[in-house]
Amino acid sequence: MPIQQGRSKRKATGAKLRSFRKKKKYEIGREPVETKVGEEKKKKVRVRGGNFKIKLQAVRYVNVTDRGVTKKVRVLGVEENPANLDFTRRQIITKGTIIQTDIGLARVTSRPGQDGIINAVTVEVVD
Repeated sequence: MPIQQGRSKRKATGAKLRSFRKKKKYEIGREPVETKVGEEKKKKVRVRGGNFKIKLQAVRYVNVTDRGVTKKVRVLGVEENPANLDFTRRQIITKGTIIQTDIGLARVTSRPGQDGIINAVTVEVVD
């Protein structure tokens, strides 16, 4: 069953809106990609306009920028995910996730489900 995007079925007052046309193919959405820590796995998906998105399903390494120097380091696990508390328990990486790496904690700045890569910046721990 496809995910349908479009306008709400109700007005701001709560009244029901009448449909003025059928659903269109370009209004279809997709299931979210839940990027996990593991052996790297990517999926190429064609999107509207003939372009492609690389959906990252699992990742082993991340590009971390620390004071202007970028390094490719190993991901050890998910420390915190502010997008959804359940994502932390399930070890799912989204934009804004705090991840544990070989060089310390880092915050994800890219969108792995859209970009196909994970970029991050180091996080200073305040005691």
